[in-house]
This record gives sequence, C-alpha cells and structure tokens, in this order.
Amino acid sequence: MSAPKKIVQRSLLITSAALLTVSGLAPSAFAAPKPSGSPTPAPPARMSQVGGARLGVPGTQVNLAPGVPVLPKGLTARSWIVTDAESGEVLASHNAHWRLPPASTLKMLFADTVLPRFPRDQRHQVVPADLAGIGAGSSMVGIKENETYTVQDLWLGVFLRSGNDAVHVLSAMNGGVARTVKDMQAHADALQAGDTHVVSPDGYDAPEQYSSAYDLTLFARSGLQKKDFREYCSTVRAKFPGATTQKGKGKGTRETFEIQNTNRLLSGDTDTAVYPGIAGVKNGNTTNAGATFTGVAERGGKVLLVTVMNPEKHDHDEVYKETAQLFDWGFKAAGKVKPVGVLVPPLNATPSTQPSGAPSANVTGAPQGTAGAGSEPVRGATAQSGGSRGAGTALAIATGLLVLLGGAAFLVNRRWPLPDLMRRRQRP
Repeated sequence: MSAPKKIVQRSLLITSAALLTVSGLAPSAFAAPKPSGSPTPAPPARMSQVGGARLGVPGTQVNLAPGVPVLPKGLTARSWIVTDAESGEVLASHNAHWRLPPASTLKMLFADTVLPRFPRDQRHQVVPADLAGIGAGSSMVGIKENETYTVQDLWLGVFLRSGNDAVHVLSAMNGGVARTVKDMQAHADALQAGDTHVVSPDGYDAPEQYSSAYDLTLFARSGLQKKDFREYCSTVRAKFPGATTQKGKGKGTRETFEIQNTNRLLSGDTDTAVYPGIAGVKNGNTTNAGATFTGVAERGGKVLLVTVMNPEKHDHDEVYKETAQLFDWGFKAAGKVKPVGVLVPPLNATPSTQPSGAPSANVTGAPQGTAGAGSEPVRGATAQSGGSRGAGTALAIATGLLVLLGGAAFLVNRRWPLPDLMRRRQRP
C-alpha cells in the first residue's frame, strides 16, 4: 500500500472519530456500557467501541485481503489484540473490549501510576503494616519486615517476580492501598481505559475487578514511555536483598539471592524459547483470570504490542505460545493489513506527544475522567515522560472539528516513539 493511500485512510479515521466526538450525536450504541458485575461467560453482544466500532463486535476482527497472512490456527484465548505500539493501529483483535479478570497484568497500571513518584535510590524500611492484607497464595518476592529496600529493589520485585509484597510496600509508601487504588482508577480513566475497574493494586482476584485486552495494551503503551518502566520490564534476572543475619555481637551481614523474570518469552522455559526481539512487558495468572500476558517486541524497526487473556487450552506456557504466534503474524502483516481500530491517546495528549492515527479527543463514548488525576509525582521525585500529567480534555473537545481537520495531516505523520526500547541484555 502506498504512503499517500495510508495517509488518506488515517485522515478518514481521524475525521470520522472527530465527527462522532464533537457532534454529540453519536448513537448510544457507541458508548461504553456501564460497568457490570462479574465478567460474563461469553462476550457480551454490546461492548465498548472506544478505538473503533469493530472493536466492540464479538469475535475476531481482521481485514484479510490479498497479501495479508491468515491468522494462526488454534488460538484459544478468550480475548486478544495485536497493535502497532508506535502508530497505535490495531492490526487484529478478538473480543478486545471484553471485561475479564486481569491478574498481575494490572501491575502495569500500578507501575505506570506510581513509578514516577519515588526516585529509584530512595530507601524504605518495611514495617509490618506495609505487608498487611496480602491475599492468600499471592506471588511474593520475599520482602522481610524491618529490612530496608531501595525503590529499585521493590520495582524489580514487582516486574520480575510479580511480588504482591513489593506492590503493597510501594502502595504503603504512596499513602496506602485505598489511596493507590483510587490513583490507579483515575489514571486508567485519564488513559481512556473504560473497561477497567480497580479493586486491588496487585491484580489479585477480587469481585468487580476487571480490565480488557484493549485497556491492558493502553497501560503497557503508556508505561513504555518511561525509561525506568522499560528497563525493569526488560530485565531478565537480578540480585535481590535477603534477610540480615546476625553473627555474634558484630554487625550483621545481608545476603542477596537471584530472581528471574517470570515472563517466559523473555527468560525462556523448558519448552518455550526466548522470543526474538522481546522487550517485556508483564504476565499474570490467577484462579479467576487464568493466564494473562502483554508483551512488546521489535523486529525490523517495527514495534508491536500483543495482549492475550485466558487461553482455554491449558497446556504448559500456552499464553506465551499463543502470544508468540500472534507476534509472528503481526510482523508479517504489518504494512499489509488495514487496521480495524486504533489505540486512543490519553485525554491530555497534545499534538507533540500524540501517536499517529489517533484522534485528539475522546472516541465513541470513552470515559470523561480528570486527566492527570493520581499520576503526579511526589515532591522531590523525578518525573518521567509520558503518563497522564496535566489536563486539556475540555479544551480539546471545545476546539472541535475544525482544529482536528486542520491538524489531520500533521497528526497522521506523528508517531509515539519508544526510545531506548531494546536494551540489549545478556540472555540466560
């Protein structure tokens, strides 16, 4: 497909989204349905259409045409999505807006919300209250009461071992679990992640807690704008502080132990190879959620995000196998397949930070939250790029269709780059 043809198609996507947004006459079917109770056993007939009408239609959505490879056979996930991480184009999807338990993939939202608030070298001594309320059977990195950890230690525990204990300590530093949940929900709203309802910061199974493949991809994409997020999620293994041992009356010694990333496409497994070009992001597994995973990989200058939720096939590492198949398809299809939707930008996005192909205002019924809520760094912390600082929703909508159309040629040629994504690390 020629470049001028692509620009025209993207311009039409922006124009149609702007018309729906500014006119206020979009049919109610385009609005995200109100949050319901537990996830349904089958995808609802009416799901959110944020990012495009086809993303709200149950089943697989893809524009097959001559030259476009067919999708992998045997995919069993309840929901999945393949997107261009930089342009925001949705290359294909399956029940993208189905609200399902997210498990520890919700930690991507936790990190994107809290990570900018504390410098990585800040130290914190853990008190018993920090570890209160951790769910039974939670994944743990092994944090000990009365020991001191750096913020970097804690984030490595979150990303590599999916440690709920590390999440709770960071939440305590952030003002407590309740405050952190509120901050995460506000940040999700600012990212236009309308399928997400946060109950626990660590993704532990809880009534009324859910997200979607679409929203999890938004969280990953936003988080990857932050250098520390990229570094932590791409780390294969690291040393973690253990307990201090006291020998006699002398000063105690503190040993370290190795932790390895549980993302099997990054660290490998007995029957799962390291995926070429993989650079993160986060996996999860709970009783209610099954296996969930969002991954980012680069090949030939193209960066893709793939999210897979709850494969019905329960073979070993099935979620990674299906993710790898979708990555393979996405890299072959990129540049050939016509998108079925787009990843919307944060509500406060400006033309200088906005991904190409994405409208600058709310798309088809996305939540009207307060941009920037719950995402400001604390005093003295170093702010990272990306996230959802500031506000501009009312202004973006008020400027209306003329501004969107006038800037369309500019927007379609912008990308949301992921600098320094591929940090070449020694593999195990």
